[in-house]
Amino acid sequence: MKGSRAKSALPVVARRALRKLGADISMARRRRGITAQLMAERAFTTRNTLRGVERGDPTVSMANYATVLFVLGMINRLADLADASADPLGRELAEEQLPKRVRTRESIQDDGHGT
Repeated sequence: MKGSRAKSALPVVARRALRKLGADISMARRRRGITAQLMAERAFTTRNTLRGVERGDPTVSMANYATVLFVLGMINRLADLADASADPLGRELAEEQLPKRVRTRESIQDDGHGT
């Protein structure tokens, strides 16, 4: 089965997150009064694929999730998932790599001449 290694290697927390995403998408669709058939048509997919999205199936393509979110008017949330400005760990790691001092090229050359 295509993607089966990736699916079996998926961490439990990621599976839970996808299931929650799917359930939230399903609820958003139903709150809007959109039938599964109409949603599938608007998302240019099949009802089976939509069913996979709403179950949080990790083998369904990201494009399908994105299109469904677009149809629901929720696409901005996808754009913010890995927003660099909301990544405290990444910022902390980057700050650890900052130099202790910043010197101009002239001061480096001056130091190298013993002045």
